[in-house]
Amino acid sequence: MVKGPLVTRSELRKRQREQAQESLKKQRKAEAAYHQEEKKIASFYRRENKKNKPITKTRTGEREKIRKWNSFLMKSLIIVILLLCIVFLAVAFL
Repeated sequence: MVKGPLVTRSELRKRQREQAQESLKKQRKAEAAYHQEEKKIASFYRRENKKNKPITKTRTGEREKIRKWNSFLMKSLIIVILLLCIVFLAVAFL
């Protein structure tokens, strides 16, 4: 005859706690691995987006910008030359 139960209630509770802790550890480990993989994928695509920036410049836009700068620089150069001529004339005749 059986003298007592093969597994006591306290033993069952202890096993359940251990199983709960183990499952919690496994879940945390799986979540950590998942977040790490997500981070890795996100950083990869962030780098790819940096490499493949959309084109915002056009040839005509760049040419217009160059023309504007060219005209501005030519006007300023002419003004400086005229001022230098005035200074030389003032020094020579005064």
